[in-house]
Amino acid sequence: MNATRPSYIVGVGGSAGALNAYKVLLESLTVDTGMAFVIISHITPDAYSQLARILSRCSTMPTMVATSGMPIRANHVYVIPADADLEIEQFTFKVISPRSRRNAQIDLFFASLAAAMREYAIGIVLSGYDGDGTLGVRYIKDQGGTTFAQDSSAEVDSMPTRAHASNYVDFVLSPEKIAEALMQIAARMVRTE
Repeated sequence: MNATRPSYIVGVGGSAGALNAYKVLLESLTVDTGMAFVIISHITPDAYSQLARILSRCSTMPTMVATSGMPIRANHVYVIPADADLEIEQFTFKVISPRSRRNAQIDLFFASLAAAMREYAIGIVLSGYDGDGTLGVRYIKDQGGTTFAQDSSAEVDSMPTRAHASNYVDFVLSPEKIAEALMQIAARMVRTE
């Protein structure tokens, strides 16, 4: 199953305060959802990100930094590289470096995710400042996908609050409850196959 294409691709966007939310989300997921998870975090351009290594301790799913041409597999976790935009093309990643503009990586990835996966796209906006992710959830909803925003458990509530205020968010939940909802979506997918 690990080598198969995912049933859904889940974009998980966050910024300030999102590390704990990423950890809780991944710790709450089972290893066999059939989904792929892509963490889009605001990372300063000159940083050497340890995020993939940190998150690999929170999940039994393989966790790695995305690279251009890398196939997207079910039951894997991918992390955006520093100073890059990330897109999806035919179940592989396309890394564009340097990034096009500051703190727009979530919107850019969600737009690509929506175009690639349509109703099988899932977008999650977690803790962070400003409003990255708000346009992205609209792209996903416009293509029939599913969207989530973190509830009041967010350490910094600006990003999830703005996403929710857009009226393009289906569910406002804690990271644990988001994981439960994702596993329910995965279970429904298995029953309909």
